[in-house]
Amino acid sequence: QEIFGPVLTVYVYPEKRYEEVLELIDTTTPYGLTGAIFAQEKRIIDEARNLLRNAAGNFYINDKSTGAVVAQQPFGGSRISGTNDKPGGPHYILRWTSPQAVKETHVPLRDWRYAYM
Repeated sequence: QEIFGPVLTVYVYPEKRYEEVLELIDTTTPYGLTGAIFAQEKRIIDEARNLLRNAAGNFYINDKSTGAVVAQQPFGGSRISGTNDKPGGPHYILRWTSPQAVKETHVPLRDWRYAYM
């Protein structure tokens, strides 16, 4: 069941087993709207960001996870919490369009090969 909170989950774990906790976070729910981690070591932050890259549509590092502001930050869920589209972001329009690349040459071709190849 998806719950629109806020919901605070606290899980006390041994410090040396944080990697197991990251895996637990990534593998135990089909939902993934928003997530946050708090850490001081850059290596741990990078590891968490990498391991949890698909765990949440919006991911906060050392910041509150309720901070998305309309027209200032794109927002969208991951997994079955949404399509991971980011309304408010520059790429959202691509969901509703079909981009096409067009190249027009104004000089007649004289050979089937490119001159620079």
